[in-house]
Amino acid sequence: MPHRPNRLYLSSDALVANWRALARLSGPAACGAAVKADGYGLGARAVVQRLIGAGCRDLFVASWAEAEELADLAREAGVSLAVLHGLREADLTLLAALPDVRPVLSTAAQVARWRFAAPGRACDVMVDTGMNRLGIAAEEIAAGLLDDVVVDTLMSHLACADEPGHAMNEAQRARFAALAGRTNAARMSLANSAGIALGAGYHFDLTRPGLALYGGVPVAGLVGAICPVATIAAEVLQCRTIAAGETVGYNATWQASAETRVAIVNLGYADGYRRALSSRGCAFAGDAALPVVGRVSMDLVALDVGRADVREGDWVRFDDDLVHVAEASGISQYELLTGMGRRFDRHWS
Repeated sequence: MPHRPNRLYLSSDALVANWRALARLSGPAACGAAVKADGYGLGARAVVQRLIGAGCRDLFVASWAEAEELADLAREAGVSLAVLHGLREADLTLLAALPDVRPVLSTAAQVARWRFAAPGRACDVMVDTGMNRLGIAAEEIAAGLLDDVVVDTLMSHLACADEPGHAMNEAQRARFAALAGRTNAARMSLANSAGIALGAGYHFDLTRPGLALYGGVPVAGLVGAICPVATIAAEVLQCRTIAAGETVGYNATWQASAETRVAIVNLGYADGYRRALSSRGCAFAGDAALPVVGRVSMDLVALDVGRADVREGDWVRFDDDLVHVAEASGISQYELLTGMGRRFDRHWS
């Protein structure tokens, strides 16, 4: 297969360092990892292998299809693998093939389905503490919904952890803490990446970071603790010099104020480099910044290379600071990561 004209450079050291930093911040609580959405776009199997090697023992995916792809790695390492979206009727056929995978049950119907299909087998349970997304109600627990169910981890999810001063954080923490001892759960888990930074009161027995593992910084409390994991690089297809007054790209949205040297690069929104970065993004040749000019198109980006020594066939790298890119584009760090396409050659170092 011909080599692809864009690459995703991925740092094993950065991924492991981020997990270890989050584990330290989690204090005595175990630190797991959300590896859903194909490891937030980086490649779930490669991510899981590295996290297991670093000491991670609790993995979370969204669906049973995702669990099926990773179950062999979890089984061989003896680590926990849980499915956050519970147990649908259609998932029952996978129970026998994936005996070590736990669903995170979130409705009374799912609890009944699990009780019938896998009596005595451990599960996890999501309880809603105010986000009004997935989860059973505390009142259902009080009414005995889980009395005969073996629960490994009782969990909930914070709605506003990336806003440390938001009153809802403490309200959810208090509601969740009030459930201690109300079930037979061996563990309790509330905090995501941003939740870890809220402090020890949010850590309970297990934290479940996602975004920060992959280089995202959802809250100021994690600045300095998290480093980028993924860097986009793309090949220059053509260089040209345009005269003052000429435009670049679709709809002529950018006009040169002076003679400008422009490089056309093999990258576009089909690769996950968002159209919102039109005339807002930035690439680099060495230390020289190369601003994106004009509209990002499906497969191509134009860069103002100024006096940088950039030529056809060279490779340039794009800004890997997710906070910067999110601010420039108005696109969340989560979307930027998970939206990276499959056309990249992924290179782990």
